[in-house]
Amino acid sequence: MVFSFRKRAAAEEVTPVSISSSEGAEATGTEVLNTLKKFEEQHKLDPNLPIEELNDVDAAIATGDAEKGIEIETVLVEENSPYPEVRAAVRNYDVELPANTIRAWVIGFILCTIGSAVNMLFSLRNPTIQITTYVIQLVAYPIGLGWDMIFPDRQFNVFGVKFNFKPGRFNFKEHVIIVVMSNAAYGGGFLYATDVLIAQQVFYKQNFGWGFQLLFGITTLCTGYGLAGLGRRFLVWPAAMIWPSDLVNASLFYALHDHSPSDPGATNGWRISRYRYFLYVMLGAFIWYWFPGWIFQGLSYFTFICWAAPKNVVVNKLFGGLHGYGLLPTTLDWTVVSGYALSPLIPPFHAVASTVAGVIIFFLFVSMGLHFSGTWYADYMVVQSSSAFDNTGAVYDVSKILTEDLVFDEQKYREYSPLYLSTQFAIAYGLSFAAVAAVIVHVALYHGKQIVSQFKLARKQEDDVHMKIMKKYRDADDWWYLALFAVMIGLSFAVCCAWPTGFPAWAYVVCIIIPLVWTIPIGIVQAITNIQLGLNVLTEFIIGYMLPGHPLAMMMFKNYGYICMSQALYFSQDLKLGHYMKVPPRAMFWSQLAASVWSAMVQIAVMNWALGTIPNVCADDQADNYTCPNGRVFFTASVIWGAIGPARMFSGDAMYSSLQWFWLVGGVAPIVTWFLARRVPKRWFGFVRSINMPLVFGGSSMIPPATSYTYLCWGSVALLFYYIKRRWNGWWLQYNYITSAALDCGLAISTIIIFFTLFLTNAKLPKWYGNYDVFDTLDQTGLAIKSFVAEGETFGPTSWP
Repeated sequence: MVFSFRKRAAAEEVTPVSISSSEGAEATGTEVLNTLKKFEEQHKLDPNLPIEELNDVDAAIATGDAEKGIEIETVLVEENSPYPEVRAAVRNYDVELPANTIRAWVIGFILCTIGSAVNMLFSLRNPTIQITTYVIQLVAYPIGLGWDMIFPDRQFNVFGVKFNFKPGRFNFKEHVIIVVMSNAAYGGGFLYATDVLIAQQVFYKQNFGWGFQLLFGITTLCTGYGLAGLGRRFLVWPAAMIWPSDLVNASLFYALHDHSPSDPGATNGWRISRYRYFLYVMLGAFIWYWFPGWIFQGLSYFTFICWAAPKNVVVNKLFGGLHGYGLLPTTLDWTVVSGYALSPLIPPFHAVASTVAGVIIFFLFVSMGLHFSGTWYADYMVVQSSSAFDNTGAVYDVSKILTEDLVFDEQKYREYSPLYLSTQFAIAYGLSFAAVAAVIVHVALYHGKQIVSQFKLARKQEDDVHMKIMKKYRDADDWWYLALFAVMIGLSFAVCCAWPTGFPAWAYVVCIIIPLVWTIPIGIVQAITNIQLGLNVLTEFIIGYMLPGHPLAMMMFKNYGYICMSQALYFSQDLKLGHYMKVPPRAMFWSQLAASVWSAMVQIAVMNWALGTIPNVCADDQADNYTCPNGRVFFTASVIWGAIGPARMFSGDAMYSSLQWFWLVGGVAPIVTWFLARRVPKRWFGFVRSINMPLVFGGSSMIPPATSYTYLCWGSVALLFYYIKRRWNGWWLQYNYITSAALDCGLAISTIIIFFTLFLTNAKLPKWYGNYDVFDTLDQTGLAIKSFVAEGETFGPTSWP
């Protein structure tokens, strides 16, 4: 069966939702118990459903207690979401408010333009700065209120067209439209395709012109949007797809637009409104970051043991936070905690536990065994680095294996050096292989029946309360998304074939199969856990074998194969946010699509302006540090994967060929946990069902550049808030997500101000121990290395693949 082009079900007035006792009495006991049996079958292995609620369902089914069954069905299915976190953050009723307004579109486009331009420009600079969607969500609120003070609430009629600049007070649905426009435009920071274009234009000296650049940027974004729309029956509509980060956004929307005090009976005695609480915590976070951000930067990597023994190699390897293992994870900087894995207050604790377990098993125990035994010539390198090394221990110089035309020269490669990776970097590749295999097997076993059912039933499946409410709005039909996807595929073929990219049409077909296969499985894992598994290594791996020696093709393959999926998940996340906030789906479709196309145009324009205007741009010694760090990394990766290729690193007798076993490990591990979850005694069931092998392997996919130290700090904070959740659940349900939003917003605003007022003005850091001496350790300087080769000597084999 293929996707059916169907009409929306008849509108239902569901506002607010409640089930009277008389209506509940009409349902027969058999019907209710059958409904609960289906619910139990679907959610038995769902780690987000509290085990107590699942036990209540099992008890009602086992005893045949219809009265108890009706009560449970009313609470878990009919009246609200079965998940406490969703019930606490999202309202189970709708409010009739305008969303698709001139006010929302104008503010949305202004912030979309400013954010896209600023993020693109400063992505060329090192250090960089980003305007996040939390900042947009915060800034849009006073702008909306200011709009209300300027424009009248009056309907105009121009040539028969009626419109109102102020259709009532600025409301949260308009606020959602503004935020999803910004998130669609630069939710990932900036347009990823510009990395490819900068590497191509600056380093490979190829410039195909504006037409190629615009089509490449737009197709990257909008192909993903088509995928998101086609996948919403799997990633948006089901109640189990909770998308935890949307709960933070929803909590902040309600806090900004509803200033009513909290009920102390439900919040462990706290009366303060979430709005005031948010302002206090955000102000505290803003003030505090001036310490680790400027006054005492040693608070970030607070590795005081390394300060006490700054020149001891073993101490710096074990306790160093930047290049070591970070065995004592202590930090007073929210940037370190949330910079790579995002806020630890958002994911369910079972997801954090699986991720941290993977870090401890592989990046501590396994890594230590390999590193201290000298495997992969580890004695000549630090424990962790994002760089690759040559056989002298220096950072790999790709210029030594390229001709004057920047083409790979195999003879120079054999005269220079093979590629060496730090222990953590090598393990990260193995875990990436395992995660890609594990996510397919895991989703097939744990969610396969639901996927098949949702595919067959489409809108006839059992709806939760939010889905029932959303049926009152006209849907953006499947054919809209399918048409968009088809158009973007056609334009992508034009991008690949109309210019001399070296990227053949058949390779693009293989490329687009990757997001088609992996978007749903990876999306399900992210929707449940808030952690996205990356396909960047898989795409590099495949294209390196398919088209060795084609670096531009490699970059384009990675862009279309990986970023299309990543963008699809950004869009899916926003579609779920609109679903939670009861924003009409058609308004969501057009706002996201328009923002995506416009943002791509703005960012391409800013990129070309910067490359043509800023003196000496992208050079290592550029006066204002516009060194294009992201484009440079992309260029280096294109040489390593597109020129040297994975075959020389992972196949046959290559040094890292043993990492290929991780494919098998990743495929088998979910089978073991799934079997255990169906066989273990009941007292162990809750623990076993929460084990998520894709996260054990791939939850720490940001290593490198993240480190085991940052993930351990992240896990420690998550553990603290998990204790709070168990001890003071009422407080946690009311304030946890607002705390996360406030910490992120305070940090973002403080970072922006410090960047523009101090870093850009070349102000000098306060001169004292906490800003200078703490960085004079072997870990911070990248010199925690056991052995160094003498000048003129090398380590490793004398010949290599």
